[in-house]
Amino acid sequence: MEPFLNRVQAGRLLAEALRASLPDLAEHSGVIVLALPRGGVPPGLEVARALTAPLDVMLVRKLGVPGQPELAMGAITSGARVLNEDVIWHCGIRDEDLEAVASVERTELERRARRYRGDKPWPDLKDRCVILVDDGIATGATMEAAARAVREQQPAALVLAVPVAPQSTLTRFTPLVDRVVCLLTPEPFWSIGAWYRDFSQLTDEQVIAMLREADHLSREKGE
Repeated sequence: MEPFLNRVQAGRLLAEALRASLPDLAEHSGVIVLALPRGGVPPGLEVARALTAPLDVMLVRKLGVPGQPELAMGAITSGARVLNEDVIWHCGIRDEDLEAVASVERTELERRARRYRGDKPWPDLKDRCVILVDDGIATGATMEAAARAVREQQPAALVLAVPVAPQSTLTRFTPLVDRVVCLLTPEPFWSIGAWYRDFSQLTDEQVIAMLREADHLSREKGE
């Protein structure tokens, strides 16, 4: 398997796969793309552009194990929390340590919401076809939190779309989503970044610029 050049190329390939798999969802009113920032926004923009659908951000924060922040013990959104009980047990995480990490991440969620969305109202997802996009999935904690939060808003259909993920993680999403579209399921997986030649970190300013571009495209479509 060849790695993607960057997130933009991965998003364009993902959009092609989605366009081929969405005809049976055409009866649902209003497709909307929700990208997980920061890394999910470039592929999300390409998907939204190809499907002429609006783009918004689904704000999720990983709850990292104290001292091992890359190891997820869970994830939170503004409306849902998912915990990895196995990691919590094996690492001996105390309730107070978990809540301390969650408090820090909630603060960051609020900061990003203000920065990325301002006073823009949250879209009504009821009876819509929602496409959740990220640049990849590793453990699946953040995407699971996002999927559960979206499910509570009663979409007509929920599609999980990512360029790369391990098959074992994708299997966990079978009860949560209606469709999974993933371009690469390498074994061994290693990491998301291993499957991109350019996996540079994005800044808030880049995310905001892409969201503005998406808003501009949506206004043009409306005209």
